Amino acid sequence: MSRAVVLLSGGLDSTTTLAIAHRDGHELYAMTFRYGQRHAQEVDAARRIARAARIRDHIVVDIDLRAFGGSALTADIPVPKGGAATAGIPATYVPARNTIFLSYALAWAEVLGADRIYLGVNALDYSGYPDCRPEYVAAFQRMAALATRAGVEGKPVEICAPLIDKTKAQIITLGLSLGVDYSKTTSCYDPTLDGAPCGECDACRLRLKGFADAGTRDPLQYPGRRTLSPHPAP
Repeated sequence: MSRAVVLLSGGLDSTTTLAIAHRDGHELYAMTFRYGQRHAQEVDAARRIARAARIRDHIVVDIDLRAFGGSALTADIPVPKGGAATAGIPATYVPARNTIFLSYALAWAEVLGADRIYLGVNALDYSGYPDCRPEYVAAFQRMAALATRAGVEGKPVEICAPLIDKTKAQIITLGLSLGVDYSKTTSCYDPTLDGAPCGECDACRLRLKGFADAGTRDPLQYPGRRTLSPHPAP
């Protein structure tokens, strides 16, 4: 059985991606990062998801991106709420985050002899991050072929982004068909101390709209917020 590394954040997209990798028949190894983000809920969620999936191995890597800051997720910068318009890249963009994460995953994949790395980036219903675009994934694929022994020997690790061209509603519908339990996931950029999602940051709003467009309800509770009513997907 071929091996695959899955970047698992504990969020909706990465959990769906894990289910896709499982469907594809790989022996799975998941990698999660504790990178100095605002809260630990996503790491806890990733652990829950990995345990439920009964994958071969799950590692949590510690790196400190707060040393650089530059993001509302790694510095004392307010998380935008309520769909407030921002010029350019959102304040929640973490500089070079996916490049760092993919580099770690590529190193582990080489050690494991894995054929693929799966990541849950999406370029439709997303916050506009530059490292979530198809051009970025294609560029990293070229780099991986050049920079690794596996690539030089003609067997480069494949970078798989199966959600790259899907809407959030399509992702949710696919995940439900694969048995994903979205109650185990978290998406909020700024949850409460007890882990409840705020319902107002970009990640919450995109998630809630996705469930509504998919014609189903988000299993998470959003205290103090009236959630969107589900309606049939177009």
